[in-house]
Amino acid sequence: MRSVLFAGVSVFLLTFPAFAQREPVTAVIGSQFEAFLNNDAETAFTYASPNIRRIFGTPDRFGQMVRQGYPMVWRPAEVRYLDLREVAGNLWQRVMITDQNGTVHLLDYQMVKLESGWKINAVQILKGQADSV
Repeated sequence: MRSVLFAGVSVFLLTFPAFAQREPVTAVIGSQFEAFLNNDAETAFTYASPNIRRIFGTPDRFGQMVRQGYPMVWRPAEVRYLDLREVAGNLWQRVMITDQNGTVHLLDYQMVKLESGWKINAVQILKGQADSV
């Protein structure tokens, strides 16, 4: 396991040779976290899939949704990348986030590969599962 520190957030990257796409996937998610920590919704918006960009329309609306609906993503204290898996043909990256209050959250990031690289297509908060970590 290797640890990366940016903007006061410790990010743990687990490397599994079987998943050659893991590092590019976690790099995209990590770059979006970094943009949020820098209050840069415009850059964070570039890591969203075209579908997500169509839904929110502007970086400001996207940033507002993340601040209100996913505050642990906007200001994580710690981020750990867990398993990367394929479910029904979709690639999902599980992420464990500890928020500023010390509460642990599990989220699933659905990733899509485009010509321009990996993009985040959906994020689900997994209710009740963080307690079992």
